[in-house]
Amino acid sequence: MGTLLTGRRYRLAPTPEQAGALEQWAGACRSVWNTGLHQRREYRRRGAWISYVEQARQMADAKTEFPWLTEPPADVLQQTLMDLDRACRDRGTRAARWRGRSRWAPSMRMPQRGNSHLVERLGRKVGRVKLPKLGWVAFRWSRPPGGTVRSATVSYTAGQWWVSLLVEDGQTTPGKHDRPDTAVGVDRGVVVAVATSDGRLADRGFTTPGEQRRMLALQRRASRQERHRRAHAAKTSQRAKNTRAQLGRMWARIRDRRADFCHQLAHDLCADNALVGIEALRITNMTASAAGTIERPGRNVAQKSGLNRAILTKGWGQFELALRNQARRTGTTVLRVDPAYTSRTCNACGHNTPDNRESQAVFRCVACGLQAHADVNAACNILARALRATGRDGHSPPVNNGRISHQGPPFVPRQPPARAEGSAESPP
Repeated sequence: MGTLLTGRRYRLAPTPEQAGALEQWAGACRSVWNTGLHQRREYRRRGAWISYVEQARQMADAKTEFPWLTEPPADVLQQTLMDLDRACRDRGTRAARWRGRSRWAPSMRMPQRGNSHLVERLGRKVGRVKLPKLGWVAFRWSRPPGGTVRSATVSYTAGQWWVSLLVEDGQTTPGKHDRPDTAVGVDRGVVVAVATSDGRLADRGFTTPGEQRRMLALQRRASRQERHRRAHAAKTSQRAKNTRAQLGRMWARIRDRRADFCHQLAHDLCADNALVGIEALRITNMTASAAGTIERPGRNVAQKSGLNRAILTKGWGQFELALRNQARRTGTTVLRVDPAYTSRTCNACGHNTPDNRESQAVFRCVACGLQAHADVNAACNILARALRATGRDGHSPPVNNGRISHQGPPFVPRQPPARAEGSAESPP
């Protein structure tokens, strides 16, 4: 079992010359991505396919005709083509998106090469990292890297350059959890972000009322400025750029708060439980637009839009990703189970009917009278299905039908201690 890789993100403080070079490199990466995507789509239109190797060879030949391609490190452009190849294979050539100047956050990955990616601490809050063709670049020292740096990714977000170091810290995934007999079911909702089978309701607001008013005002201002630009066929004004920058900084704070919430909650769940059951939700399909087309317009578009916004705001996908990431370090098994009817089935008697769900938060079984929080009841059903899938409920696990998948080491329940002969105690 190999050692784990973890990320360390720092805020860069490049010099004006280094910042200018990074902007030029970002433009080159965007051009290589868009050119490569256009080439792949033309090949697919003729029923052919072009690989990464062929595109990398053609890019090397193009450097003689376009000298600006030689300014960034060769590894950076090669990594861009690798990302394009992965996107086309995973999502399809037509589904891969163009990278526009105004709607793409620059990001460049630099693999470790020779003595690059050396990290030094210069002061209490200042460090520096050595990057190819840039030399030493200062950054804010918030914590030590804690291992050997394997690669660095430089990105630009909310008006600031950042560097993410991929570090090999020497840790490995444990073969068994510290508490192998523990398990929990997790239900994700739009009113409460996460509910667990042990009754925990975890939620957090990522914006204050004042920030919501401020964001609404900025969005309206940006819309007016864009309409004015289009009406006069003019370039984007400096005021419009400033408005976008303010919105970007606000969205960045919201993303950071959501990531902090997801990772802290995932850490607590994985540290306390050897098995975490979670619904196998297809979030991309659930948040698809219902607008339809002009010929066949959708129904309840406003309601569906609000539901999509609520799902994305709670960070369902990010929370599941954080669970899988934390499971590597604790030996926890994250088990995805079939989500069908978990919200309207009684976890006590198994009665399944829509009448059990009185409201978004109240569950009352019409058969046995059980009353509980609706999300907690659903989490209990998820836990029962996870235990059944692992055979821990006393039955053999069912055949995997494509809707159940495992992540992490296999779940090995702890055997109960043997009773002494003649003891009147009941088995645990």
